[in-house]
Amino acid sequence: MTPSFERSTALQARLHEVVPGGAHTFAKGSDQYPEGMAPVLLRGHGARVWDVDGNEFVEYGMGMRAVTLGHGYAPVLDAVRAALADGVSFSRPAVLELEAAEDFLRVVPGADMVKFCKNASDATSAALRLARAATGREVVALCRDQPYFSSQDWFIGTLPINTGVPEAVRSLVRTFPYNDLAALRALLEAEPVACVVLEAASALAEPAPGYLEGVRALCDRHGTVLVLDETITGFRWAAGGAQAVYGVTPDLSTWGKAMGNGFSVAALAGRRELMELGGLRTDRPRAFLLSSTNGAETTGLAAFRAVVRAYTDSDPVAVMERQGRALAEGVNAAAAEAGIEEHLSVLGRPSSQIFRTTDATGAPSQAMRTLFLQEILRRGVLGQSYVVSAAHTDADVEQTVEAARGATLAYRKALETGRPEELFAGRPVAPAHRLMAEPRRLHPTCSGPTAPVVPPARTPESPVRPLPASRR
Repeated sequence: MTPSFERSTALQARLHEVVPGGAHTFAKGSDQYPEGMAPVLLRGHGARVWDVDGNEFVEYGMGMRAVTLGHGYAPVLDAVRAALADGVSFSRPAVLELEAAEDFLRVVPGADMVKFCKNASDATSAALRLARAATGREVVALCRDQPYFSSQDWFIGTLPINTGVPEAVRSLVRTFPYNDLAALRALLEAEPVACVVLEAASALAEPAPGYLEGVRALCDRHGTVLVLDETITGFRWAAGGAQAVYGVTPDLSTWGKAMGNGFSVAALAGRRELMELGGLRTDRPRAFLLSSTNGAETTGLAAFRAVVRAYTDSDPVAVMERQGRALAEGVNAAAAEAGIEEHLSVLGRPSSQIFRTTDATGAPSQAMRTLFLQEILRRGVLGQSYVVSAAHTDADVEQTVEAARGATLAYRKALETGRPEELFAGRPVAPAHRLMAEPRRLHPTCSGPTAPVVPPARTPESPVRPLPASRR
């Protein structure tokens, strides 16, 4: 039975009236879900969430990868409640700031100092400012194969949705491909570069043998600051981040998301001689590093310390890796049973997976993605990805695999007809960072036509195999 989203749809309409885009994060927008099936949530516990219509879902994505221990994880909540009782914000450093910093540096031994803030966008932008101050250079280089580094102008200027970013800012950014040392070498030889910014790895790309060591060596040779963005990889690849997994030590690293299991806390960490440029113990001109009213408020730091304890006392990463592998194996097997494994598959590191949806030609398809999202939502699974947490149980994974197995029937039919739009209502989902807001219905009170979907013709080179008898 298809769940009702009546109340969610009504609340989403109200959200569009008072919040630009109807959500405070692009990836949470209603345009990322099948039309009329964007649940508005009431609560969550473990790996499950409940919406305003009373629907219960196994959730993936987990707060945009921020929740690794599960919603409502009791030790974190207990630590936050205790901090609340003693005050949240003071006019001098609290003992908690020192204790949290010492905890962080024990987890990330390659760093000498750390400064906390509320989001990793600010931490990464502060890393650039610090690198420019240290080197006297203005140009920065970032990996173009990795999707997001900051909400500030230096990065937003590289996106299609860059309206409002001055050309003077965009002109100071260079990009390079991942796993291509020759391209990075050419970039660094062409002009002085303040810093190289990249993730050591991503959900879909592991570093080639010698790549990160080569990046480190190139930065050393050219006097360029190496910044590793650990926003996603920190506490998901390992407590010490991807740098601990791959054995590379950056000059600076930036952290967020899973640090607080959903509470707002982020960090900039790095070598003492760089970090002190933003401190009081330097003879050089000081850099404005990070300074904000709420940068060290106690709830975020208390949550962080509780997360560190959880990673010390148990192994959440191992649980995520195990459950992620089981999920991928199950969904990929279901796709193979239906004869559509070339078009629907689960990819990536087990703790941070996505599902790949392609049309009959093998091209990535938003329409096919919409259909798959619709079918798993109908079966009690919510998620734009298969990013797991340590709270995902065997039962959660089993339900998700069964939901995907049920979805393969509609998916296969869409491949055979070449008309997936006949199997879902409204517009297909859309890339979050697209430049134009197409004239589509964002919610029932908006006017404007629904953009047509023109499916590509199936080619002889990519036939759909006959459906196995057991799945007909």
